[in-house]
Amino acid sequence: HFVLRKRRFCRMVPAPGRRFCGEHGHQEEQNDRKRIPCPLDPKHTVYEDQLQKHLKKCNSREKPKPVYFVQDINAGLKDIAEIPEKQVPLSSLSIEELQNLIVKLKKASNGLELHLKEQILSHQALQEALNDPKNGESAFKHLKQQASILGNMEKLHLLGPRRCFVEFGAGRGKLSHWVDIALENIESVHFLLVERATTRFKVDGKHKRRDSIFERLQVDIQHLCLNKVPVLEKKKLPVVGMGKHLCGAATDLALRCLVESYTTCCDEEDEEPAPKRCRAAQTEVAPHKSAGNESTTEEHKPVAGIVIALCCHHKCDWTHYVGRDFFKSVGLGPVEFHYFQRMSSWATCGMQETTSKASTSEDSEDHTNDTEEHEQTLSRTESGSDTLQGVLSAEERKEMGWLCKRLIDHGRIEYLREQGYKAALQYYTESAVSLENVLLTAVPKPSLIPEPTI
Repeated sequence: HFVLRKRRFCRMVPAPGRRFCGEHGHQEEQNDRKRIPCPLDPKHTVYEDQLQKHLKKCNSREKPKPVYFVQDINAGLKDIAEIPEKQVPLSSLSIEELQNLIVKLKKASNGLELHLKEQILSHQALQEALNDPKNGESAFKHLKQQASILGNMEKLHLLGPRRCFVEFGAGRGKLSHWVDIALENIESVHFLLVERATTRFKVDGKHKRRDSIFERLQVDIQHLCLNKVPVLEKKKLPVVGMGKHLCGAATDLALRCLVESYTTCCDEEDEEPAPKRCRAAQTEVAPHKSAGNESTTEEHKPVAGIVIALCCHHKCDWTHYVGRDFFKSVGLGPVEFHYFQRMSSWATCGMQETTSKASTSEDSEDHTNDTEEHEQTLSRTESGSDTLQGVLSAEERKEMGWLCKRLIDHGRIEYLREQGYKAALQYYTESAVSLENVLLTAVPKPSLIPEPTI
């Protein structure tokens, strides 16, 4: 059977004596049995007389929830009154409305730390791979990014023993793979690879060391309660949250998962929980939070650090965004956020009629395109480029898009600082390697030493 949608022949194996597979069996004239869309997933069909049998084994059926699944624990507050009823696309805005948005953007960005520090580092664990001529340009770009992420983790003293590394949006698990290589002679290291979708060509099987344990958590970050993951519930290991190109709202969900739901659950085990905004900072102090006890052992830090390479700001969502308080403090709300997250795409595509010439085919070595990783080029209708003709040049649109990204990111930084973290943004690789080249890092602030009384 030729599948028009995929422009190729069906590759499913038909039953003995049959011309077509079960999915396309209705094409055979002698077959009188009727096929209907599966109620659980209409993307595939099933024989009507076998529907009940199919529903019991369909891969789309609801499966038992794991113990660490807690519905919407990291979703954030959903105040319906704050969400605009109808979101108008950029292409529907007038020139005056666009200019007004740009004025608001510049005003809100005034005084922010927009000049990011360049922190392009490397790590010896990847030197052999970086020097291997068998790796093509695509793989080389991934390796440079991973090497710099590890270099930044090492600079923050996050690569150590007795820790649990949680990779959000893990995909094949390459980042965890290199962290494991870097910690080759270090004991008691656990890896939790969080990915909501099933993934092919995983690298987990390459890790045979007894000292490191790899575990996959197939769950949406929105519903992940780290405190209920058996290894963390049992061993109380400090967590290092990490991610390479964690798309849009997934970054906000991961931050809330680490500094709210996980830290809160850990603190609630103590007799006197710390105030919410100070919990992360107080995790530096010994378990009973005594002012006179200055012990800062690793075991009492629920979250030792966060290192996330940011991307896809156009996929952010106001309901999940952790920087809403910051937006409100500068006079902005959900309407402006909606437009700014759409405008953020200008930073990578500039809304020119001629889009990036980079190949959009998937690389055989990784599940994303290396040249323009996670970049989504919008159509002219979505981008509002017709409206912008004669208002902003391509360079000005690129600058406004970059400003939108930094404004959204600054809200995340403010959120982490309020939660008791020392947070920062930096360039971790060249733009020629990845246009999404900003890394968010955060570590708990040191305990405040009380001033001596006179």
